Amino acid sequence: MTDLNEREERVSLRETLGGEPDPDFTLVLPPGWQRRAVTQAEQDRMIGEMRGRLLTAHRPELYARMRQLTTEAFTQMRKVSTVAMFLPVGEDALYLPASITASILHAEAGANLDPLVRTMIDRDGATPLLGDKRILRAERQTTQSLDGETAAVTTVVHLTPVPGSERRRALQLTTVIVHPTDVPADDPPLVAMKALVDVCASTLSWLPAPTP
Repeated sequence: MTDLNEREERVSLRETLGGEPDPDFTLVLPPGWQRRAVTQAEQDRMIGEMRGRLLTAHRPELYARMRQLTTEAFTQMRKVSTVAMFLPVGEDALYLPASITASILHAEAGANLDPLVRTMIDRDGATPLLGDKRILRAERQTTQSLDGETAAVTTVVHLTPVPGSERRRALQLTTVIVHPTDVPADDPPLVAMKALVDVCASTLSWLPAPTP
């Protein structure tokens, strides 16, 4: 919990020094998807749900593995100042082999995030999302190994400055799509999933700051 506490202390310090808290945001999500907080309570809830399903299915070894993976995922999200995650909830939700998280990037003291933007453009070929210069879109392809199995990972990043931050803070939406290594880049389901998350990111709307 150290990283989460440090992030909360940084936000609290900014407010104490007279800075306004960052505004919240909304997205139009795929059918059945919901926004969830990256908290210990949410981590415990997810692990509890997995425990009930997998132990009922007599798969204690799978539960142990999934509990480990979930704990590692929450730990990593806290390290990168993740403020929300978006998940399919319920039997009628649109299930995709993907995850979406939102995090806040912070520039070094006295600097802004312009160098990061230039790196995304030069290294990752980032472009404005659907022609909208407010949101930068980048895509990367990697592979990862899990329990001896290798899978391809397509990561789509959408980056937009936090209003009022003078480009010192930015909201980053990160979508991770896992698929077999032999799936080509123009595979219709993969293309459709990327188009879907692009449309979701394009609906980003900042909410008015709460009235004191």
